Amino acid sequence: MNALVGKDAVRQSLASFRSEREADWKAFEALLARVEKRAPRTLSEDELLSLPLLYRSALSSLSVARATSLDNALVGYLEALCLRGYFYLYGARRSLRQRIGDFFLHDWPHAIRDLWRETVLSVVLTFVGLGAGYWLVAKDKGWFDAIIPPSLAGGRNPDASAEVLRQVLYDGADSNFLSGFAAYLFTHNVQVAILAFALGFAFAVPSVLLILMNGCLLGAMFQIYVAKGLGLELGGWLSIHGTTEMFAIALAGAAGMRIGTRIAFPGELTRMTAAADAGRVAATTMVGVTIMLLCAGLLEGIGRQVITSDLTRYAIGGGMLTLWLCYFYLFRVVRHGDR
Repeated sequence: MNALVGKDAVRQSLASFRSEREADWKAFEALLARVEKRAPRTLSEDELLSLPLLYRSALSSLSVARATSLDNALVGYLEALCLRGYFYLYGARRSLRQRIGDFFLHDWPHAIRDLWRETVLSVVLTFVGLGAGYWLVAKDKGWFDAIIPPSLAGGRNPDASAEVLRQVLYDGADSNFLSGFAAYLFTHNVQVAILAFALGFAFAVPSVLLILMNGCLLGAMFQIYVAKGLGLELGGWLSIHGTTEMFAIALAGAAGMRIGTRIAFPGELTRMTAAADAGRVAATTMVGVTIMLLCAGLLEGIGRQVITSDLTRYAIGGGMLTLWLCYFYLFRVVRHGDR
């Protein structure tokens, strides 16, 4: 009998609690729904002033509900309502335009500067691979087919004449080899960039190997052109998009190495915490790398078809590299709140 009386008392208390305060909860929920879907200007001055009052009322109701062990469903509803109110009233609300601006003006360049050691190592590895590929083909022509598939080379190999090699550099519209090699090179570089980042968790070993192999491919191709006195010409053609593309790959490799080295040497942090910290910088970098690869694709698609002047090719490639270096390392915007 006493138990039934107790349950009736709780139900009456809950009903009384709801009847007294539910109107404020619903009003607060309705106002939040309006400003979340539209904008604060859709509310009147009185409605805007009532928002913090209704928020405090909801907090008070939540406190009472928790203290008196009322219905769990009601407690959950009030917790969710108060959380929405908190994020709207006190959370950082930024528009999509502001977030994009923060990414380009602060987040992306800051992440690249944070990876400067890994980036230097990645660039060094690229040149080491390039030198190795060049040296191997110079010592033994058989290495060319081992590094670059014969189906891709299309007969352009160490035995090709200088006239044939020159033709494919300056008659791109009529050269299946140049078109095929350009498309393959871009696709290959995108794959290397993604894999160098994605496989970095394996203590950075795959990232290092991929960067070396990518340089080796370029070195092998350069050797056959240099041997025929066309090294500068090939460098000009590649530089139009290559400075952006290769820099993007170096950054992707740096991002992968950051994750791998932090997992291997977490210091005082746990491996998961160290990997998470590295992952935030690496992920921001990779979003930027995607943008750089898209730019490289546009430069390659347009430049290969319409630009045949070596000087212009080098000017575009050098200008793009200078632009990226200035953007990442010289041009700095301090976001409000940063020190």
